[in-house]
Amino acid sequence: MIELAGVSKRYGDDWAVRDVTLTIAKGELVAVLGESGSGKTTLVKMVNRLVDPDAGAVRVDGVDVARTDAVALRRSIGYVIQHAGLFPHWTVAANIATVPELLGWSPDDIRARVAELLLLVGLEARHGERFPDQLSGGQRQRVGVARALAARPKLLLLDEPFGALDPITRTALQGELRRIHKELALTTIMVTHDIVEALALADRIAVMYRSVLVQIGTPAELMHAPADAYVAELMGMARQQADAIARVV
Repeated sequence: MIELAGVSKRYGDDWAVRDVTLTIAKGELVAVLGESGSGKTTLVKMVNRLVDPDAGAVRVDGVDVARTDAVALRRSIGYVIQHAGLFPHWTVAANIATVPELLGWSPDDIRARVAELLLLVGLEARHGERFPDQLSGGQRQRVGVARALAARPKLLLLDEPFGALDPITRTALQGELRRIHKELALTTIMVTHDIVEALALADRIAVMYRSVLVQIGTPAELMHAPADAYVAELMGMARQQADAIARVV
């Protein structure tokens, strides 16, 4: 469904992404894992044309996104960022309805879709009339996911969606994300720097290091056959965390 073919991006003399080739199949949940500045966010933003590559091509369903209208493309792809990015002076319902309204949906269809999505992300109908500052951080992030899904996209991009949340809320929302991904048969790409999150959620993990894709594989493949010292170090850190927990219990 998604193909990045030799994509590169530079800012001045610095590489953000360098000659990355990656194919993501329909229905996969792929985590893009790496430290800050590794290029993972830039890579994902190329999919919805928030960033255009200097070289290479990005294709969605076989269509080169450079040949599509950028606004129309973004409205067809769900996108969730850290802190949700909600409009503070709009109600939850109005935030969720943003893209359907831009697409010209009828008021009845919008109301039905908002109600459906509140249920899907685990919020009560009454939350629709609240404003973002009346919600907890976890609730705001649920609204962000609902808004991203409002126009029924088949592709969902998430950029550190749970990074600012407390551990309990983060774990709960990770489970909700996996459920929604399967229930709606989405193709999902999630940027994260959390090794355990990537191992727990992803079908495959793409590891970025200093602008380069150093390995793509299943969690088991990365754990048992790391491609280089950096991936081995990441997997070693995950093992250390697991061992520390095992010693406690």
